[in-house]
Amino acid sequence: MFEKMRQALWKALSPDLVPDAASAASSLLDSAMLAALGGADNVKSEQKVALTRVRVEVCDASKMAAHVQALPNVMVFANGVVHVLDGS
Repeated sequence: MFEKMRQALWKALSPDLVPDAASAASSLLDSAMLAALGGADNVKSEQKVALTRVRVEVCDASKMAAHVQALPNVMVFANGVVHVLDGS
């Protein structure tokens, strides 16, 4: 019960950071970005961390396309963590 109350409060305070149950099943990234990151099977997790930023954790960083690091809206970090700027 406490967990549900905590989640409701967090969603009320930051609705853009807490996904709705219906949208949690769909990807936050478009198909081209998913392909560049090695496909949907290579994506371990996606988390919206700001209004315009998605934190993605990939299973195998070597499967990402070589041009991903050169994209202006992508920041690649260690351990397979990638931040994608949405711009919307």
